[in-house]
Amino acid sequence: MLVTPAPENSDPLPPLDALASQRLSVKTSRAGQPWLHNEVASRMAQRLALIRHPVKHWVHWAPRNGGLVSQDLLEQAFPQATSSVVQTEVPDVVWASLALQQPWWKKWLRPARRFGVVTTEPADMLWSNMGLHLQAQPAQWMSQWAGSLKTEGFVMFSCLGPDSLRELRDLYANLGWPAPSHYFTDMHDWGDMLLQSGFAAPIMDMERITLTYETPEALLNDLRSLGRNLNPQRFAACRGRSWLKQLHQQLRQQLASPAQDGRLALTFEVIYGHAFKAPTRLAVKPETQVSLEQMKAQLQRG
Repeated sequence: MLVTPAPENSDPLPPLDALASQRLSVKTSRAGQPWLHNEVASRMAQRLALIRHPVKHWVHWAPRNGGLVSQDLLEQAFPQATSSVVQTEVPDVVWASLALQQPWWKKWLRPARRFGVVTTEPADMLWSNMGLHLQAQPAQWMSQWAGSLKTEGFVMFSCLGPDSLRELRDLYANLGWPAPSHYFTDMHDWGDMLLQSGFAAPIMDMERITLTYETPEALLNDLRSLGRNLNPQRFAACRGRSWLKQLHQQLRQQLASPAQDGRLALTFEVIYGHAFKAPTRLAVKPETQVSLEQMKAQLQRG
């Protein structure tokens, strides 16, 4: 059964199957570590050198889909900072706490990791790797990000962009098959949504990565670890062996790249973004009541 979500009006994403999105983390993590997600995390971590904002506490948002390598990368970047690993579903919190369990001796060398469905204290930085494009209501995620950050704390995230899987989508379209994936949002739309969610001055960037595979089987196995087709109009029934054989044949014929010595080539567009949480602005009314704490915070920010 297909479930079509009712996304928020501010969400520019094409519709995603909300129920499939909610269950996605279990399926992808069972398929093994997502190599591409971990590679993207390494590239995103290189951008931390551009950030001068001090980080004493940071949040690792939804690592079950985004890959686990981020935790070590960020602990190396901020060795004295505490961290909170946040998953929005309790079973995912349990999974993450087991997957990121530290040897006893490391607990003496690094600040403890906290796990939960929310962070217990406002953070200086929130990190979300390769998860936003899998959300049926991404604006809700961004609002939760803003609620987890201190004023002027920052978010760093990555996700897939519109050119991802273009060879595979063209192949399916030429054969008259339903789309092999949901559609991905442009980075400018993500920037607009950040502004609507309480962030300021978003900076967006993108790059295209071409992955090559020796066989169709290797390509499909890799895709299983990266996510699932969340398009509400995807093929709803199970495919047979004859269809799989035809798919393998078409992949060999259509995706073989002469520039890659005949290996099967697949494009991924990766979007990177970061933005700072905007200061809270007081509403101007004929009569405005301001608490002492609000007044101090406003004066400190100038």
